[in-house]
Amino acid sequence: MTAYIIRRLLLIFPTLLGIMAVTFVIIQFAPGGPVEQVIAQLTGTDVDPSSRVGGGQSGDFGNTNPGANMGVDASQVTSKYRGAQGLDPELIEEIEKQFGFDKPPLERFLLMIWNYLRFDFGDSYFKDRPVIDLILETIPVSLSLGLWVTLLSYGISIPLGIRKAVSDGSRFDLWTSAVIIVGYAIPGFLLGVLLIVLFASDNFLNIFPLRGLVSSNFEELSWWEKILDYFWHLTLPIIAMAVSAFATMTFLTKNSFLDEIKKQYVITARAKGVSESAVLYGHVFRNAMLIIIAGFPAAILSVFFTGSILIETLFSIEGLGLLSFDAIFKRDYPIVFATLYIFSLMGMIVNLISDITYSIVDPRIDFESREV
Repeated sequence: MTAYIIRRLLLIFPTLLGIMAVTFVIIQFAPGGPVEQVIAQLTGTDVDPSSRVGGGQSGDFGNTNPGANMGVDASQVTSKYRGAQGLDPELIEEIEKQFGFDKPPLERFLLMIWNYLRFDFGDSYFKDRPVIDLILETIPVSLSLGLWVTLLSYGISIPLGIRKAVSDGSRFDLWTSAVIIVGYAIPGFLLGVLLIVLFASDNFLNIFPLRGLVSSNFEELSWWEKILDYFWHLTLPIIAMAVSAFATMTFLTKNSFLDEIKKQYVITARAKGVSESAVLYGHVFRNAMLIIIAGFPAAILSVFFTGSILIETLFSIEGLGLLSFDAIFKRDYPIVFATLYIFSLMGMIVNLISDITYSIVDPRIDFESREV
């Protein structure tokens, strides 16, 4: 197992390099980059005030009519950037230098990789803060959401899936399946909207907060009031995120147990007089849980980096998902590449942990004899 772990760890860097390289190439051809956004701001065509670089504090980039101040003749200036007619070429060069676009693409990519290996992600284009600080502030929020969703979905789904497998075809199995299917059919984002309308608006029951994870007076509360306040804010986002994960995991557990219960070794154990609980938890459980463990990385990554983006946006929760989502639209490339780097790195580490857990649960699985 040691050799397998070493091989997997050695593969992390080339895999990350490939992911970052492909994304970097795609970004080069994406229109509306940060330079174009500043140009749009300078020429008065920027429709999103929130995307202004540094809130108009970076040099003279906040001036919405720079041509009038510089006396630039629009007919004398041409540029490779859309909308740059009428701007001083020296100003364009200054903007490019600010964002690092004055260097060739290959040099910029190699410099970025070198910095990322040292977890130096630079500064945000539009927030005037180090990216690492923004990530450290937001990642606990996403981890908090993901942790509770995972615990809730696994804590309910596994026992329920086992019960459904044991009582397959019974009334309990049928009505719980109907409820689970309905829950699975409702998208998490739509369920979140429904929960807000029902429980966080003046139209119905306004009993839960609409945004954030804590109240504005959180620091003034006692320790037990802080705990209650935290879970009070967490209730609706967790429900919206957990329903689909709960449904998937329940059916996965049930089907896995049904496959194992029908195997010959279970029939033999029962014929020898082994009790049902001993058969179920002493033999079936370990084998049936293998597929659950195998699906854990995909489940946890989906909760952290897919479902959390929509839910964080809907409930105005400033987590890592919302940070990366907002950065993509604003073309805040340092945040985009940094979150991609972290997501990819965490994904590969979680998959490796899953393989290790796989071998612990079933020692018969030998990754040493397999090629990575």
